[in-house]
Amino acid sequence: MTIRIDPFTVPPLDALPSELGFGRYFADRMFTQRFDAARGWHDASIGAYRQLALDPAAQVFHNGQMIFDGTKAYRRSDGHLNLFRTEKNAERFNRSARRMGMPEVPVDAHVEAITELVRLEARWAPAQPHTALYIRPVMIATEKDLAIRAPREYLHYIILSPVAPYFAGGFAPVAVYVPHDYVRAVRGGTGEAKTPGNYAGSIAATEEAIAKGYQQVLWLDAVERRYVDEVGAMNIAFIHDGKHLRTPALSGAILHGVTRDSILALARDLGLTVSEERIDFFEAIEDIERGRITEIFGMGTGAVIAPVGRLGYQGRDVVLNGGEPGPVARRLFDELTGIQYGRVADRHGWTRLIKV
Repeated sequence: MTIRIDPFTVPPLDALPSELGFGRYFADRMFTQRFDAARGWHDASIGAYRQLALDPAAQVFHNGQMIFDGTKAYRRSDGHLNLFRTEKNAERFNRSARRMGMPEVPVDAHVEAITELVRLEARWAPAQPHTALYIRPVMIATEKDLAIRAPREYLHYIILSPVAPYFAGGFAPVAVYVPHDYVRAVRGGTGEAKTPGNYAGSIAATEEAIAKGYQQVLWLDAVERRYVDEVGAMNIAFIHDGKHLRTPALSGAILHGVTRDSILALARDLGLTVSEERIDFFEAIEDIERGRITEIFGMGTGAVIAPVGRLGYQGRDVVLNGGEPGPVARRLFDELTGIQYGRVADRHGWTRLIKV
């Protein structure tokens, strides 16, 4: 792919904000390319971060055709940057596109666009512990038409944001609420696609959880409302007896997490047994009370690993590991972040070095 680099006067950036938050600030440039049915993908360019001009009848507003993904670039101790499993994120982007009836972006071209944009905007990658440069690829339907059909025109863009950990407490355990009256997705639906509708449908339950003193929502399956799906923006894992990791199987209703896949590989490296299966929430509660489940944690790009300290369901709270992070979560967190930041040998070939 040929990427046009538009002329750009680099504005001054003396220092990044001391309190980054997550997704509050954005780099000066963005990548864009367009698609139409006759020409395919074309006009790939990197230019100034800017507002988008969209017709009020653009199909993204009416059919809801939009997907996104998320990955990160990590500042190494030598000042260079690591991308982490970017090809896997590009593949997942295409899985989302297929489910939503949208055109795929060639993986090599997608990775090239991310790499070049990050290289140009490397000064936006923070160096503080546990921070990173978040990479957000997006695709939206732009054709001016109200018909319910696959559009013939799309915009693919990529923006960058310097971020702190997703949760303000970092690796501190989070409190998780299990709603009884809401569901997120059903098998055969769009649950495994990163499309905004899945997240929009979760906001009411999340706000209810926050009002009750929790930080995240654990979703149960939409049919029987007893089998574990995932936590908010993360996959989830259960540790049994300190040595066996269980996580819900990819049923079609949950996201194919890149962090999830990485954690499963690292768990095996560290000598844990791993199983992907259907997990009964009510049996899991009994196992927590019997001391058989010793840890629960979420897994995702934003938080990396988020230990669960407390589960709440229908007015009842269950505390895990005394409300403290468990040893398995800590070992996996240290191993994964060590690879991402270049502190630990990358024996799986997951990182891509960007010299800056």
